[in-house]
Amino acid sequence: MTQVAETTTAQQAAQQIEGFRSNVRKLRDEIARVIVGHEEIVEGVVIALLSGGHVLLEGVPGLGKTMLVKTLAEAIDLTFSRVQFTPDLMPADILGTNVLVEEESGRRRFEFQRGPTFAPIVLADEINRATPKTQSALLETMQEQTVTVSKTTYQLPQPFFVLATQNPLEMEGTYPLPEAQLDRFFFKLRVDFPSADALHTILDRTTSPQHIHAKKVLGGPELIELRNLVRQVPVARSVQDFAVRILVGTHPDADKAAKALGGKVEKADKNDLVKRFVRYGGSPRGAQALLLGAKVLALLDGRFAVSCADVIKVARPALRHRLILNFEGQAEGVSTDDIISAIIAKTPEALPGGARS
Repeated sequence: MTQVAETTTAQQAAQQIEGFRSNVRKLRDEIARVIVGHEEIVEGVVIALLSGGHVLLEGVPGLGKTMLVKTLAEAIDLTFSRVQFTPDLMPADILGTNVLVEEESGRRRFEFQRGPTFAPIVLADEINRATPKTQSALLETMQEQTVTVSKTTYQLPQPFFVLATQNPLEMEGTYPLPEAQLDRFFFKLRVDFPSADALHTILDRTTSPQHIHAKKVLGGPELIELRNLVRQVPVARSVQDFAVRILVGTHPDADKAAKALGGKVEKADKNDLVKRFVRYGGSPRGAQALLLGAKVLALLDGRFAVSCADVIKVARPALRHRLILNFEGQAEGVSTDDIISAIIAKTPEALPGGARS
């Protein structure tokens, strides 16, 4: 009887995984009809979407960041809202505000007028062109998925997904995002310049009389079901330990790093790049992004179990924006990706003797 139940459970899991892969494949194929190249960026956005997180896209103007967000909104049957961030944008312009309205009886009352953030998919276009005060207006919405105005809290629609674009920080007229704001992004993805072949395809599509638009292939309830399935994927304690040791390895505190490695490594073996160039390491949200992103990768690969290789694959987009460099690191132009790569190289997948961190 037990063996029959286990077989039935395995069959159900296989069907769920296949359904998950089929839905994601349709979504990615539909996006690919419009977006040329950027396969890694599309994959990162889809992983974050399925994990319930938000994405920050960084790249110079004209690389298709906004087009990617619009295409994603077209492929999913959800309401889409776009906010163009500018230096004069105020928090009330994003969240909403109380306005005085007059009823037919002549009585006046305050009524909350919802802002553009009350949409399942929100595009924060060029988010770093607004002042830090306005940028911080998204802190509550991205974490609690609520908006509080005049002591009243409003629930945002579900599912809720913020996809922000930003120009490189050294460009004119931009403001660095606050650390608390950066930490609320699940992934930070860097959009690179397309290849020559991709450029030809882009020109063929954008200079012809035909305009290609994505069709809706996924609904809101289906997306919520996919997110629930991601949460059900089990993670072995050894894999979770590996993710924890990578996260703690981002901190310049040598004692914590040695402890994370099971107390078997001396302080002198601590990664030099972290000690020299990192001021603050990743937060627990970084570990959450590592595991949830790895769960999505496991399902996309047809597995109902997470491996260390899955964690490694999502480590850079999940942690690159959570490492705060010190003055020396900024002056030297050190890449956080290089630091994360060095941490991964120094972190064994299994501790000696099966010890736990």
